[in-house]
Amino acid sequence: MKYVIDTSVGFKWAVSEIDSDKAVRLRDDFNNAIHELLAPDLFPTEIANALAAAERAGRTNRARRLCFSSTFSRTPPLSSRRSRSSREPSICAFRPNNPYTIAFTSPLAEKETCDFVTADDKLVRNLQAQFPFIKHLSSLPGPPIAPVP
Repeated sequence: MKYVIDTSVGFKWAVSEIDSDKAVRLRDDFNNAIHELLAPDLFPTEIANALAAAERAGRTNRARRLCFSSTFSRTPPLSSRRSRSSREPSICAFRPNNPYTIAFTSPLAEKETCDFVTADDKLVRNLQAQFPFIKHLSSLPGPPIAPVP
């Protein structure tokens, strides 16, 4: 499968939160060539900014942030492509309460004809009816459950 992901998914690779297991599985499946992950060119910058904010808020520490950032920069866990779409990004980007990054992720998912996976509850609630290719991370299958001996 091919997916476009946003920062809310990538952030869960570094900071343990609800559905981090699903985000990590998605990344691991990418690393094992099961899935193709795409993101706009801004993704690495957004991840760095989100991790810096998490560090300031005490949700992670400097050592963990630097380790993740170093690993991420050496072996980016996704393919990054510029979004070129005939659809005007501002159609959904400049509506009240929509994050600006939707202007980049939505056209990329449309262009690549794949699902856009996010962990942003508000984005899914506000836009999924109009853009059915937007999927919440929680809707993806989780890690396999180990059989009970």
